[in-house]
Amino acid sequence: MNFSTVDYGVFFGYIIFIVGLGLWVSREKKGHEKDSRDYFLASKALPWWAVGSSLIAANISAEQFIGMSGSGFAVGLAIASYEWMAAITLLVVGKFFLPIFIEKELYTIPQFIEKRFSTNLKTILAVFWVALFIFVNLTSVLFLGGKAIDTIIGTGDGSLLIYAILGLAFIAAAYSLYGGLAAVAWTDVVQVALLILGGLITSFIALNHVTPEGGVFHGLSHIFNTAGDKFHMIISRENPEYFNLPGIAVLIGGMWVANLYYWGFNQYIIQRTLAAKSLAEAQKGIAFAAFLKLIIPLIVVIPGIVAFVMFDQPEGTAVIDGVKEAFLKADGSLNNDKAYPWLISVFIPTGLKGLVLAALTAAIVSSLASMLNSTSTIFTMDIYKPYLKKDASEHHLVNAARITAGIALVIAILMAPVMGNIPQMFQYIQEYTGLVSPGILAVFLMGLFWKKTTNKAAIVGVLSSILVALFLKTTIVDLPFIDQMFYTLTITMVIIAGVSMTTSENDDDPKGIPLTAKTFRTDSVFNVTSYVILIIAAVLYTVFW
Repeated sequence: MNFSTVDYGVFFGYIIFIVGLGLWVSREKKGHEKDSRDYFLASKALPWWAVGSSLIAANISAEQFIGMSGSGFAVGLAIASYEWMAAITLLVVGKFFLPIFIEKELYTIPQFIEKRFSTNLKTILAVFWVALFIFVNLTSVLFLGGKAIDTIIGTGDGSLLIYAILGLAFIAAAYSLYGGLAAVAWTDVVQVALLILGGLITSFIALNHVTPEGGVFHGLSHIFNTAGDKFHMIISRENPEYFNLPGIAVLIGGMWVANLYYWGFNQYIIQRTLAAKSLAEAQKGIAFAAFLKLIIPLIVVIPGIVAFVMFDQPEGTAVIDGVKEAFLKADGSLNNDKAYPWLISVFIPTGLKGLVLAALTAAIVSSLASMLNSTSTIFTMDIYKPYLKKDASEHHLVNAARITAGIALVIAILMAPVMGNIPQMFQYIQEYTGLVSPGILAVFLMGLFWKKTTNKAAIVGVLSSILVALFLKTTIVDLPFIDQMFYTLTITMVIIAGVSMTTSENDDDPKGIPLTAKTFRTDSVFNVTSYVILIIAAVLYTVFW
C-alpha cells in the first residue's frame, strides 16, 4: 500500500546486498575446497558477537513479528514471557549444556543422543526433527511471512501470497544453499541489526499515532492507561487467555519446558554455538543474545497492544477510520495476526516502508536460512552418511546437504498455503510442538545429569511421553497446554528413572557423562553479564506483575 519507488529501491537493494554478502563471506578460499566442517559449522570460527546475533536472527521471524504481535493484541504483555524467560534460559544453556556439547565436538544434537544412548534412538529423533523442521517450522515461517508481505504491499486478500512465499524462499536459498552456516551466520549480523532497527521504527511510529496528540511517551502512557489489563505478566484465571498463559506457571512451570527444549536442544538454534571459536566465545555469544531478548518485546509485543487500543476505541473516537473492519475476517471473526502488517501499511510513511519491510524480510529470511541449513545438517550427518553413503567424501556430503535443503524448501513451499488462517499462529506452534518437546527434553536432561539413565529407559520415556501428552490434552483433564508440558516432563522423567533402576545391572550406565565442578566453570565476563540480565529480568517481572 502506497509503496514508493524509494521504498522498492530500499527493499530490493537490501535483497541484492544480503545475497551478495552471503555468497562473498562463504566463498571457497584459494586452494581449499569446502568440507563438512566449513558448511555445517562455519569452520568453527564464529566470534561471540556473530554467535549472539545469529541466535537472535534465527529465532526472530514471522513467528514473532506477526504471531507474537497477534498474541500481544489478544493477550498483552504476558506473551513477552516467551522472550524474558528465554533470556534466563539462555544463561542456563550457556553454563550447563554448552560445555558438554562442545567438549563432545558435536555437529548435530542427535549425535549427542548417539554418544550418550544409541544409534537407534538417534535415528528416531533425527527423522522426527527433519519432519518437524519441514512441516512445522519452515512451512509456518513461509506462510506467515508471505501473509505479512501480502498485507503490506498488496491488498491483504491473498492475491500476492504465493508470490511472496516464492520470493522469500528464493532469497533464503540464494545464499544459504551454497554457503552453508558461514553464509547464514555472517549475514545474520547485518540482519539482526536491521530487524531491531526496523522493529523499533515501527514501535515508535505506532506509539506516536495511537493518540491524536502524538508523541511516543504520550502514546506509551495512553496505551498503559487505556489497556492496563494488557500489561500484566501473570494473568489471572478469569482472563480468557488463561489457557494460553496460565498464571504463575510461566515462571515455575511449563514455560521452562518450552524454553529449555527450544534453546538447549533445537538444532537450528544450538548449531551456531557449536560453530564458535571456543567455549568461552560461545558463552559470551549466549549472554549477548540473552540481553537482546530482553528488548525484543518492545519491537514485537508493544505494536500488538497499540493495534488493540486502536481497535477497541469506541465508534467515532478512533484515530483512523476502518480499524475494526481491518481485523475482521469474511466470517466476522477476529484476525489478531493482522496487527503488525496493518500498522506498517497504515502508519509507516513513504520512504521508511521499504526499510521496515526489509527488516521484516530479514527476520523471515534469516530464520528460513537457519532452518534449511540445520535440516540439511541433520539429514546429511545423521541419516544420509551412516545409512546411505558411509564412504561419502567431504565434497559429496556438502552437495548432498545442498540437495537436501533444496528439497526441504520445495516441500515447505507446497505446504505453506495449506495452513490457512489460524487466529494465533505463535500459540498454535507452541502448543503442538509441546506434544513432543517434553519427552525429548526429559531424555536430554536425564542423559546429561543422571549417569544411571539407560538407553532402554530413554526409548520407553520418549515414546510414552507422547501418550501422556495426548491424554493430558483431552477434555477429560482440561489443562492449559503449558501445564500439560510441565506434567508430561515430570511424568516422563519418573518413567525414565523407574525403567533405568529396574532394568540396569550397573550402578551407572557405561555411557553416563562424568561431571565435575570444572565442567561448569565460566569466566568473569559471562558471570557479570548473567547477574545483570537476571537483575533486569527480576525488575521487569516486579514492575509488570
